[in-house]
Order: sequence, then structure tokens, then C-alpha cells
Amino acid sequence: MIRLSTAQLWVHDQDEALAFWTQKIGMEVRADVTLAELGDFRWLTVGPPGQEDVAIVLMAIPGPPVMDAETGEQVRNLMAKGFAGTVFLTTEDFDADYEALKSRGVEFSEEPEERPYGIDCGFRDPSGNSIRLTQVRDLATLG
Repeated sequence: MIRLSTAQLWVHDQDEALAFWTQKIGMEVRADVTLAELGDFRWLTVGPPGQEDVAIVLMAIPGPPVMDAETGEQVRNLMAKGFAGTVFLTTEDFDADYEALKSRGVEFSEEPEERPYGIDCGFRDPSGNSIRLTQVRDLATLG
């Protein structure tokens, strides 16, 4: 069976992203390795405690020859608009986790709103990526 293991977010600054995802969101470092033989490429991943088989790569935007300057700028523009990717976080206690994130300095761009599937809100990371926090209702009871 195919399983999801890793997703990627482009980030402007890996150290800033690491601090945000660990200190404000509460993720754990999964890997932080710098490979000198690949021009000091840094493989940096974080993931939720208790869900060790899932990670988010905090990927710096590479330069040439991996990515040309024009493409790098296009990625930066999409990030600034919140359209370079989205991470969806789910919780079983929306109110508690929402308040915990706010108390750690997470600034929400969308306040909590009841939706047909549950309660949902949005915020962005320091690089501009869109993040959703949701508590999903049992969809079987909605029909």
C-alpha cells in the first residue's frame, strides 16, 4: 500500500521556519542534515509528536543549477500570496489548540468559523505559506 510520508513547504529562511514550526506550532525535528558534497544542501524536516511516520520538509528555495532565478522569483511570488502550498492540521480539541497557538504568537489571518465539515481557521507561516487548523466533525452524522 502506498502511504504518505513527507510533504514539502518552500521557506525563505530555514532557521526561522524551524523556530516557527517547533516553538509556535509544537512540531518536532525529524531530520536536520547538511550535505557538504551537495553544496551545503540542508535537509530539514519537522513532524507532529506521536505521528513519527509523517514529516514536512522545510525546503529552502534553491538557486542554479537546480532552479533558475526566474523560477525562484515565481515561487517567492506565489509564497507571498499564500499559494505555494497549504498544510492542513487537524485537532480533536480546536478551542484549546487555537488558544495555545495564539498564546505562542501565531497570528491568524482567518478567525475560527463553523463549516459543514467542522470548525476551521487559517494562518500563515513566516514564509507566507497557508496553514489551516481544523476540527473535523464525523461526516457520517451530517447526512
